[in-house]
Amino acid sequence: MTVESVRPKDTTATAEPPVAGGAVPLLGHGWRLARDPLAFLSQLRDHGDVVRLKLGPKTVYAVTTPALTGAVALSPDYIIAGPLWESLESLLGKEGVATANGPLHRRQRRTIQPAFRLDAIPSYGPIMVEEAYALVERWRAGGPLDITAESFRAAVRVTARCLMRGSYMDDRAERICTDLATLFSGMYQRMVVPLGPLYKVPLPANREFNRALADLHVLVDEIIADRRASGQKPDDLLTALLDAKDDNGDPIGEQEIHDQVIAILTPGAETVGSTLMSLLLVLTEHPELGDKIRGEVKSVVGDRPITFEDVRKLTYTANVVTETLRLYPAVWILTRRAVADTELGGYRIPKGADLIYSPYAIQRDRRSYERNEDFDPDRWLPERSKDVPKYAMSPFSVGNRKCPSDHFSMAELTLITAVVAHGYRFEHASNSDPRHRIGITLRPRRLMLRALPR
Repeated sequence: MTVESVRPKDTTATAEPPVAGGAVPLLGHGWRLARDPLAFLSQLRDHGDVVRLKLGPKTVYAVTTPALTGAVALSPDYIIAGPLWESLESLLGKEGVATANGPLHRRQRRTIQPAFRLDAIPSYGPIMVEEAYALVERWRAGGPLDITAESFRAAVRVTARCLMRGSYMDDRAERICTDLATLFSGMYQRMVVPLGPLYKVPLPANREFNRALADLHVLVDEIIADRRASGQKPDDLLTALLDAKDDNGDPIGEQEIHDQVIAILTPGAETVGSTLMSLLLVLTEHPELGDKIRGEVKSVVGDRPITFEDVRKLTYTANVVTETLRLYPAVWILTRRAVADTELGGYRIPKGADLIYSPYAIQRDRRSYERNEDFDPDRWLPERSKDVPKYAMSPFSVGNRKCPSDHFSMAELTLITAVVAHGYRFEHASNSDPRHRIGITLRPRRLMLRALPR
């Protein structure tokens, strides 16, 4: 697939995209993005395929159609940059695979890709199974469950034990989850309301943000130091990073190792944890889905425990996960930057311009999906999924920025969903608030559940 096959390139275009309505002085559209971003982004397609927004003093180009978001993701004219990545820079740094561009990014992909090959993933199966059953075993005690803590804890432990093997992560999982919750909330505010110097004022929110950021960086340094002090070299991603060489054959620098570990922990904790929360919300609000999953498990597995080898046969369960990723994508907003004067959808995009697009809006668009707001796992049956427009469903992105852990994450989410749905039904506990929590990632605001044994 080439960019030209999506949309012919024409750098002679001179038309400016239309400006979205609703801007306010000083903040521009940042106020609407901060107040109700999902609704705001979802209605932008009604105003054009490409729309101009004002975020403070910046002009940003919003891309609203599947074909054009695919073109942006695949084109070398757009790189990882813009308001989202600037807000994440203090966390992810500039030398990790999530934020690097060009030759550095390609070399880093080569370093980490072996850990996520399809033939490597089954070796993680016993760890995923152990953590999934540990999760449901803890719930046997009864009482209300804080699903935020439960989901993030499971996600962190699976990521750490599979990719950075060692029990030294056990006592750090809670700190990582707490830190990331604070950071991702603050970073979203910094993206949509870019008031720069004001975020350095020692207000309580700024102090809490800075404390969480400093603690997470200390945690990463401790993880790296512990591995080196152990003298062990298990076959995992952390060993690959510590042994990696740069293009000159020299060991990669300490900052790159640090940023790469951050890039491993962050999606493992935040995006997978957020998706687990949404999956448990779906099972709570649609109990018939849990019944069907339980029926599939009994048909495929029988009375024995679920194993990793069963995952590829649990097709209905996987479709529930896929539909959750469609309606509740953890990564709901993305930005890019143009590195050349180019054209998109017939409009001129100047060099240096920032672009923004929303997988949430794209994946709920009524022009791409029948009954677009309904939760329907069967839309991913082979005979129906072929009708979904190209790039209308890209929860792991596409092209050279596609998440390298997509198969790892799908296996993990499918396995955990099967185990918990087989063992429990769910109902809301007091003080549960399932509304969207808008941060850099999307997840329920405060999900408190009761797990009812089947």
